[in-house]
Amino acid sequence: MSAHDQNPDPEIPEDDELLDVEDADEEIEEDDDLPMEDEDELEEEIQLQNDSAAHFDGHADSIFCISQHPTKPSLIVTGGGDDVAYIFDASVSDGPVLPASYESNPQPQGERKGLEPLHKLDGHADSVNAVAFTYPHGEYTLTAGLDGKLRAWQSNNTFTKWRFVSETSEVKEINWLAACPNPEQKNVVAFGADDGSVWVYQVDASDKASPLTTVQVFYLHTQSCTAGAWTPDGKLLATISEDSSLYVWDVFGSGSAVVSLTPEDQRFGVDGGLYSVACSATLVAVGGASGNIRVVGLPQAADASKKNKAGGAAKETAASAGQILASLQAQSDGVETLSFSSPPLNLLASGSVDGSIALFDTAHRFAVRRHIKEAHEEFAVVKVDFVRDSQKGGWILTSAGMDGVVRRWDVRGGTTAAGQGFIKEWRGHRGEGEGGGILGFVQGGGGGRIVTAGDDGVALVFKADLA
Repeated sequence: MSAHDQNPDPEIPEDDELLDVEDADEEIEEDDDLPMEDEDELEEEIQLQNDSAAHFDGHADSIFCISQHPTKPSLIVTGGGDDVAYIFDASVSDGPVLPASYESNPQPQGERKGLEPLHKLDGHADSVNAVAFTYPHGEYTLTAGLDGKLRAWQSNNTFTKWRFVSETSEVKEINWLAACPNPEQKNVVAFGADDGSVWVYQVDASDKASPLTTVQVFYLHTQSCTAGAWTPDGKLLATISEDSSLYVWDVFGSGSAVVSLTPEDQRFGVDGGLYSVACSATLVAVGGASGNIRVVGLPQAADASKKNKAGGAAKETAASAGQILASLQAQSDGVETLSFSSPPLNLLASGSVDGSIALFDTAHRFAVRRHIKEAHEEFAVVKVDFVRDSQKGGWILTSAGMDGVVRRWDVRGGTTAAGQGFIKEWRGHRGEGEGGGILGFVQGGGGGRIVTAGDDGVALVFKADLA
């Protein structure tokens, strides 16, 4: 291009069209500052977004665990890094979700009060990292901690007051605690310890000599027992370990392992260990490092063939007991959480440290039905759980992650690929590297209420009606 082309009007000096270098620098600085300020303000508004209907802020540290009463779903127990647990009622009215002033100003005069605790469960010398109400009626609450203590509390008839019953301390650290749903075995809990041992206790305050009685103790894991889960009928207990072993215990029958799988079987072994487990009536799924999942058949009752008109199918199920039915790896990082859907759906959901959720079809060779790669962006998915009310929401999956967000998904096959079945999300916790995130949640009672355990030390109550 010629000089004349660059300055088409020769009567206007070319220099007059150009800004002085210093003036240009000043102008750019002013323009750049304004959008940056607006962007910061937008980020602050997002951080203050709170969709919760109520909150409990009694803890002085992170809330590590949460459990829900089996007959009164609004009754919640949480345990945290402040060495205590609290019981509170998460009932909320149908009034406004949150005053508008709360989102524009974090400390307005009209800011709502937190829910009051019904009882403080103390006595631990280290973090409370597992809590549970017993089945079938929620008569007892148990707390377990990194101090190795298991402590039991009994409620009155109205669940408004709780009294300390007893404690036991057999191990250095307790990793998890699970209440047994077997209606024939009342007030039974199991826990796994850092030394690999598994303990099963029954609580009975009327037994003055032994209110906490040992039912079984198992010692086959060689490293820390990381997780455990009862089968839906509460007759079998599946436990896993950092040593990549799986044992399924017949707790109330033979008292021994009916399924034993270790890394000695190279088809089963997972380098880096196992950290999540879930059971259906016929299957146990375990998840571990690098996105690895193994699915194993469970033993069935001796009369299964009589109850099942399709005798061939019953025999096939029995033959699969203890067999590795699938080795799956749809995700790129550790599998933190697993959940089976309720019939008639046949799905297994897994949540990963890579921020994704995978759905497998258990009725069709565990094919991947959906991989929601950015379910919680790049933040770990801490828990996935299907809504158990099959009448209204058996096809709904709830997830929560270290981004501090709760989301729900439609897992039916007809959803659009673009939305990946996304239904709704709720915010309120700090997340996204801000020292927050969600470490657990409960959604019993039909799925209409979600209560979270926050790494920011707050439990939030979200109204999540399925209608």
